[in-house]
Amino acid sequence: MASTATELVDQPIRGPQAWSAYEMRSHPERWTYRLTAAERDEILMAVEGVRARGTDILDLRVEDFPLPVFGVRLQKLRREMLHERGFSFIKGMPIEGLDRRGAAIAFWGIGTHLGLAVSQNGKGHVLGHVTNLGLNYEDLNTRGYQTAARLPFHTDYADLVGLLCLHGAAEGGKSSIVSSVSIYNRMLQERPDLVSVLRQPLYRTRWGEVDSTLPHWVEVPAFSVHEQGVMTSYVRSAVRKAQVDERVPRLTDQQVEAMDYFDALAESPDMHLDMDFEVGDLQFLNNHWILHSRTAYVDPEPPAPRRHLLRLWLACEDGPPFPLASSESFQGLTMNGRPNGIHVSGVPFNAPLEAE
Repeated sequence: MASTATELVDQPIRGPQAWSAYEMRSHPERWTYRLTAAERDEILMAVEGVRARGTDILDLRVEDFPLPVFGVRLQKLRREMLHERGFSFIKGMPIEGLDRRGAAIAFWGIGTHLGLAVSQNGKGHVLGHVTNLGLNYEDLNTRGYQTAARLPFHTDYADLVGLLCLHGAAEGGKSSIVSSVSIYNRMLQERPDLVSVLRQPLYRTRWGEVDSTLPHWVEVPAFSVHEQGVMTSYVRSAVRKAQVDERVPRLTDQQVEAMDYFDALAESPDMHLDMDFEVGDLQFLNNHWILHSRTAYVDPEPPAPRRHLLRLWLACEDGPPFPLASSESFQGLTMNGRPNGIHVSGVPFNAPLEAE
């Protein structure tokens, strides 16, 4: 007889998603894949096929971007991302010599083999740009990806988040990831009282990226236990910014303590894994049990280009189980029944080639 979520509440979660930083640092070959020359050529050929047909990026489907060789490897990596350790790092994307549209086609085309792109902000961007627009991260409606600030550990609103490095930083910009399942297990062992606190909803701002008929905040627990494990949804900056709204209940001392404990574990060197982005690197993360962060960075001096990553949020129809309430109360579900990113009614999807 299968265990119920209630029976699993006070039990550690077992499985490949509960990994340690030491384990991953010791075996980078488990999560790093370098494209072969044949696979690089195949990607470039697929890009040229899209160009020749004049297909718009938004209209690209998996059949428009055939990958007979790399596609087999990509499906193995996809299984590992969605149902095992939760992340992959792919090196050697052939973007040298490609213009911005060519690089975007290559990235989007690979994304079609993994899932359905969803909007990442209130502007309907399904192709995102992570680059410094000179904005202040402390401003209520500013998102971290628009700044060069340090980003604390958090999750995004989709099954998978993907990043492609177009240009690196002069200094900083290191990516760090941590297993939220391992954090859950550690807190369950050391401070089960705080785990209980994080299983209760936290109020988070929607950064003004929501239908006018809906509240400007959402209530989502950090930890949601279900029959097959635990899902984590956590953005402390959004919790902090929500406190500006007088209609949002004030954080309790216990909630602050629980988030402090959670953050300290994520920041601990024995818990998180660091990665340096080089041009052509691809990173894909499962938001349900991987948190990610970034160190602050400094852009190169002009005329060198700024640090710039392309981003995809992907909904995967065979993704891991998740509590429907955690998504339905936020932005609803996609046509394939998965978390829907940040979708404002009436705003058309678009794939800008420059940061906006």
